[in-house]
Amino acid sequence: MRRRLPVNALAGVLLTAVLAGCGKAPAPVEPPRPVLVAHATSASATGTAFAGEIRAREEAALSFRIGGNLAERRVDVGDRVRRGDLLAVLDPGDVQAQARAAQARLTAAEAQLKRARAEQARLATLGRDQLVSRSSVDAQNAAAAAAQGEVDAARESLAVARNQAAYTQLRAPRDGVIAARQAEAGQVVAAGQPVFTLAANGEREVAFAVPEGAATQVRPGQSVQVELWSNPGQRIAARVREVAPAADPVTRTFAVRAVLDAVNAPLGASARVHLKPDGAPALAVPLGAVQRGADGHAAVFVVDPKTGVARLRPVATGAFGTDSVPVLRGIAASDWIVAAGGHLLRDGQRVAPVDRDNRPVRP
Repeated sequence: MRRRLPVNALAGVLLTAVLAGCGKAPAPVEPPRPVLVAHATSASATGTAFAGEIRAREEAALSFRIGGNLAERRVDVGDRVRRGDLLAVLDPGDVQAQARAAQARLTAAEAQLKRARAEQARLATLGRDQLVSRSSVDAQNAAAAAAQGEVDAARESLAVARNQAAYTQLRAPRDGVIAARQAEAGQVVAAGQPVFTLAANGEREVAFAVPEGAATQVRPGQSVQVELWSNPGQRIAARVREVAPAADPVTRTFAVRAVLDAVNAPLGASARVHLKPDGAPALAVPLGAVQRGADGHAAVFVVDPKTGVARLRPVATGAFGTDSVPVLRGIAASDWIVAAGGHLLRDGQRVAPVDRDNRPVRP
């Protein structure tokens, strides 16, 4: 025969079960997350670099002022020329014929003027003796004036024809080197069509383009450094001469030209242009260190080795480079920056910082 528990005892058992079910075990403490940290480096050592090309300060596209058949080409790419040297010649047959026709019209007009003036003098004498009417004298005066106008017009036409004949010769406007050739002998060229590109002697420039995000960091007069691909490790000082006021509609970049201090830089050579920060040298951090803060602006995680806590700190950045980002303000050179894995952290999280040699970072 089973024995029943008292009501009070049964209630106590149920209450104990309910309390045991409602209680929670304490949450386990999250271990510090290992993170790779590093000090910010000098932006001048990493730098923001852009690809460029060595160009002449003055480049001119040379062309004929008239169209015609290119009969002769006397220079080639790379030839050095002096001012006045003959570069190319058009077939002069047509323009010479036009010059001869203009000369013939001038001769005929001068003969007509001579005859009109002789008749004018004769009628003037008869008019003084009242042997001809006044209207006849006036008509002959008008005829002589018209003949003079025909001579003037024919003389100007002859001058134009002679200029056209001279335009069949293309001459160098200044000393320099032929940088490009756009036409060959036997080709029919139009007036103004480029035949040669002349790079004038003198200053050399580097032409490069900067993206929209970096356009505000480049201004005329700013110092830059140019490193030729053919001579790595050696940098040439240069100074920005002009910055395009509008972006290219296709590439969305701004064209920039900087004057080189060295004149012996080879034309057309590829180069890398390094921007130098103004004022105090800026710091640079790896690309992976830059995060987005709560307000959407750039930020980095800074670790305090004493507490082992990572704090998200807003920063002002420059133009993004290939593997680093200049930081204009917000961090110090002595700060330990989370170089990788920052997207997995949260503000105030405990971390175990290690350097690139996998050594723990101590206070």
